[in-house]
Amino acid sequence: MSETSIHVQLHQKQDYQFDIHFGGDIPVVMGDESAPLGREQGPSPVQLLAAAVGNCLSDSLLFALRKFKQAPEPISCDVHAEVGRNAEGRLRVLTIKAVLTLGVPAASLAHLDRVLGQFESYCTVTQSVSQGIAVSVEVVDALGVRLK
Repeated sequence: MSETSIHVQLHQKQDYQFDIHFGGDIPVVMGDESAPLGREQGPSPVQLLAAAVGNCLSDSLLFALRKFKQAPEPISCDVHAEVGRNAEGRLRVLTIKAVLTLGVPAASLAHLDRVLGQFESYCTVTQSVSQGIAVSVEVVDALGVRLK
């Protein structure tokens, strides 16, 4: 991946609803806060953060496995973000837990131990977020066997 600058624009629609423009042909996404502030008509900033972590981890795992000519598809990822109060009583994302599920049994994938040992370190978003938020990652195969 090349080093680059990312530009996203947000335009307020009303109250806590913002249209998020990514540029090009990428569809606009409307973000909204949870009740009681917002109307929950779009993903909240915390949901977008959780989605970014899960998407980046999934991409990183897929990329690492494909480097070894492996086909783990379809990969799925469940992300849980715990929101609570910090020492000053302000709401913060306290932890993020991602569980990635491979679409095939582990036994069908070569070099899986090596991939599991290093794919997280190549995930730009997760490595950046984890400097301020505790992020835990689990990987299970299609049979439900926990691999990491």
